[in-house]
Amino acid sequence: MRYEFGILGPLSVTRDGARVSIGSGMQRSLLAALLVDAGQVVSVDSLVGRLWGESPPRGARNAVQNYVLRVRRALGPDVVVTDRRGYLVDVAPDRLDAHRFAALVRRGADAATGGESERAAALLGEALGLWRGDPLADLAAERFQDVVPALCEQRLAAQELWIDAVIRCGRPADVLPQLHRLTECHPLRERFWSQRMLALYRCGRQGEALECYRQVARLLADELGIDPGDELRTLHRRMLTCAPEIAAPPSGAVPPPAAPPPPEAVPIGPIGNLPAETTSFIGRERELAETRRLLRTSRLVTLTGVGGVGKTRLALRAAGQVAPFFPEGVWLADLAALTDPTLVERAVAASLGLRDQSVRSAVDALADHVRDRHLLLVLDNCEHLVEPVAELVLRLLCAAPRLRVLATSRERLGVPGEHVLLVSGLTVHGGTGEGTCEAVRLLIDRAAACAAPLRAGERDGAVAADLCRRLDGIPLAIELAAVRLTSLTVEEIVQRLEDRFRLLAVPRAPASSHYRRTLRGVMDLSYGLCTPGERLLWTRLAVFAGSFDLPAAEAVCAGDGIDDADVLDLLTGLIHKSVVLAYVKGGAVRYRLLETIRQYGLDRLRADGGDTAYRIRHSDHFRALASRGAADWCSPREVEWLDRLRTELPNCRAALSFCLAHPGRARTGAEIAVDLTRSRSWFFSATLGEARHWLETLSADACAREAALPALVMKTFVACVQGDRAAAATFLEECRAAAAPGVPAAVTYVEGVHGLLALGDPACIDRFARVREEFRAAGHSGDAHMATMFWALAAAFLGDRSTAVSVCDAYVAEADASGAEWARTWAQWCTGLTEFLHGDPGRAPVPLCDALVRQQAVHDHWGPAWIVETLAWTVGALGHHHHAARLLGAAHRQRQATGAALAGLKPLLALHTRTTAQLREHLGASAYAEAWRHGAGSEDPVAFSLGIAHKIFRRTAGDPGPVR
Repeated sequence: MRYEFGILGPLSVTRDGARVSIGSGMQRSLLAALLVDAGQVVSVDSLVGRLWGESPPRGARNAVQNYVLRVRRALGPDVVVTDRRGYLVDVAPDRLDAHRFAALVRRGADAATGGESERAAALLGEALGLWRGDPLADLAAERFQDVVPALCEQRLAAQELWIDAVIRCGRPADVLPQLHRLTECHPLRERFWSQRMLALYRCGRQGEALECYRQVARLLADELGIDPGDELRTLHRRMLTCAPEIAAPPSGAVPPPAAPPPPEAVPIGPIGNLPAETTSFIGRERELAETRRLLRTSRLVTLTGVGGVGKTRLALRAAGQVAPFFPEGVWLADLAALTDPTLVERAVAASLGLRDQSVRSAVDALADHVRDRHLLLVLDNCEHLVEPVAELVLRLLCAAPRLRVLATSRERLGVPGEHVLLVSGLTVHGGTGEGTCEAVRLLIDRAAACAAPLRAGERDGAVAADLCRRLDGIPLAIELAAVRLTSLTVEEIVQRLEDRFRLLAVPRAPASSHYRRTLRGVMDLSYGLCTPGERLLWTRLAVFAGSFDLPAAEAVCAGDGIDDADVLDLLTGLIHKSVVLAYVKGGAVRYRLLETIRQYGLDRLRADGGDTAYRIRHSDHFRALASRGAADWCSPREVEWLDRLRTELPNCRAALSFCLAHPGRARTGAEIAVDLTRSRSWFFSATLGEARHWLETLSADACAREAALPALVMKTFVACVQGDRAAAATFLEECRAAAAPGVPAAVTYVEGVHGLLALGDPACIDRFARVREEFRAAGHSGDAHMATMFWALAAAFLGDRSTAVSVCDAYVAEADASGAEWARTWAQWCTGLTEFLHGDPGRAPVPLCDALVRQQAVHDHWGPAWIVETLAWTVGALGHHHHAARLLGAAHRQRQATGAALAGLKPLLALHTRTTAQLREHLGASAYAEAWRHGAGSEDPVAFSLGIAHKIFRRTAGDPGPVR
């Protein structure tokens, strides 16, 4: 089904072209609130505030859930998605008119910037054609008072761009009716008046154009007591002098490039010293638009980012785009070669062409020079002169109210009013379905320029994207890699990236070559700009893989020259110098180093002889973290721990690799692998195969019995749930041998798991009951809960009705009392399974679907495979044979992600086989296969399964129509 949504007018929803009715105003407001932030999670509190303001009624949160349910009944279960943080509307960008409008406006603005006025006019006209009236006009205005004005402003800005494009196409008469209406509706918006004046002037109606100026001048004086702004005054002056730059272009002439105009400026010929571009400019549309926007609203904009990320190219391109709107020009001062901080003012003065011979100081002369000028000053490469540059910028901004400054620096300037834009690497994505990304486009372009075009299969393939991703999308690194393509393939470069600093150094480059800027040289400069403490921290942080938090940095990096209390300040310094990136995840700040920066830090750490010592501290820290997660398993913090451990999985992998390779660390590695299995982290992240790999390799090296036995038990457990009967039997014998002469509770537990899943032996029911009490007595609450869960599953699959129901009740009570969300989802599954096998199958879908929704909300990848399978059995037993076959296909698709073999899970295989036989009998082999393929082909098996359950629910509730 194809849904399309509209908010650029009354709220509109269509399904396959047919209008869909959404019930009450509150339901429509809820849907609109989600569409305003389409694709993003909107918290329940935000929805409550949107619907009821600051004084919501009692039960407002429950009311929101009720409205969501009703919207789902109207639209189906796949549109409004539940997340543990709230709800989101999962809609493609081209299915929401506001997103289409924004995309068309961006493309139109880019076309105008490139001088394609006809294309710009067409794109912007298409964008404006999406509007059907005032946004969300059918809903209460007070609920969207922050949204509607912003959308209306975007519409007006698009109209300005469209009018500019049409005028540049040589059709000024076409926009005069629109401009007459716009100046009446928005009489204080000077931009429309200037466009109207220019359109009239180019139509040969100079008198009316000058009368327009007198009209708006009187209006501004009467209403606001002010004179017209610079744009109107300059345009009026040029009309009076018949300036050639505002005359209509000759017939057939190509119009000059246009840029999105700031409201306070008028297009005139650019003045300044910006250099011409010598290579093509790739991508950066979003960053360019944001830089232009910031320059319209801020007087100081600083582009920061790691060395080589393209700050200078971005600044020069953005400055060139806005150059026509600074009457006194755009001036570049490149400070890269300047080493004496006392000469900053003179270097900037020289760039501005100032030749002052007086006895005044250079800064005074500069301040006087720019005082009354409307110009843009671009200060490039400021990172090694931050303090003197900051002092100069502050002085100039205070002296010249119409001065704008665009700076590039690896470290922010720290001047009041500064707006910082972090420049990241070029976009990178793999595959062929998403189009060629910016980074790969740059690689293709620069390789062709080096007479080394990418070979067939490399241009759009995953290998080129992988190379760019490994280089963090840094343009300098990609350009240097393109040079190497004269002698290596993309695959060979990827294989050699461990020594990237030697690889990406161009041999025998000419003295004037851009490529003399090697990757190591860029990193050396960043390293040299750091304080001694920051350098120490940089090298030590390099032992982290992926991201890390502040406690981890303090635990691993403090000591030997860095006090615990100084880590935060040093980390902040590295962030300001664009060495460390900071972002918020789950309400907490996390940090990471780009891989190139991390590799540089590791090289430094190895050279200082500290590599092994800090990797040991790193592995000890994550051993302690995994241990705490396992100890706190099956508690109210269960999901929090699962999220945390999944986030830390790259660091855990790095610790495990180090422990496996480093003598004497196998026991530490085995403890990490065991605790990650006990906390179900491997299940949560769908990486059971990896869990088994670590458990097998580390248990072989963990010599001590007390260290080896837990790893043996866990690898046996993993083999059992994977359905690998032969390996499970072998591993179980290893456990028994290692445990002799006694039988610890852990071995008894894994014997029970093997008895249930591999053998289908009812004796495992009593075994689980016993070991559950042993775990409890030892204080291992998480392990005791897992024994309870398997006890309940064994009773359901292999026990009688009385035992199954009583044990299930005990399990549900224990899961509820624990406050553990993941445990509750499995209790719900057990409830549905018990109803299906021993009670009323008609009551099974509700707990099964509830478990499925909850597991989806916590991003569980393991549990849904078995819940969907159980739902298929249940739906088949209820007579919905086509749906049951589709659900079996969906379960197969979901199970593929887990790597589990159903054939090795005896009780599940028996029910699967029985259900399959029944469905083949009712449907026939051909119809069954077709329905199964339908489910197996679903992109999202969980959403697909919930959709089927939704259809069945509507049918049982009395909706007309057959259910197949």
